[in-house]
Amino acid sequence: TMSDLTEADIYDIIGEDGFQRLVAAFYKQVPDDDILGPMYPADDLDGAEERLREFLVFRFGGPQRYLEKRGHPRLRMRHNPFIVNQAARDRWVQLMSNAFEEAQLSPAAQQVMQRFLEHTASFLMNR
Repeated sequence: TMSDLTEADIYDIIGEDGFQRLVAAFYKQVPDDDILGPMYPADDLDGAEERLREFLVFRFGGPQRYLEKRGHPRLRMRHNPFIVNQAARDRWVQLMSNAFEEAQLSPAAQQVMQRFLEHTASFLMNR
């Protein structure tokens, strides 16, 4: 049943298109955001969008392109140059929540993904 969904099932449910819609909906909010906007280099937003999309595809049961290109995620290390405090964490989660609303994925898939993303956002706080 849908309530027994595991993280590895998500890709089969939402497909490339679901990840694409979600991550695009997230990143279109970033440039104008007063907290997150300054943390993203304007000339690399497309790169940032692709990296998050490929990471989520890999993490949720899809093709392993992220690993092939980037190796082990090492999320804490990659986020270390940025000040990730409570405000930044909460804003990231808020924009992702907005993105889920816009992307209209399967509610069961959304629940599994949001749980992971909120947990990970807290884990990445470094201030």
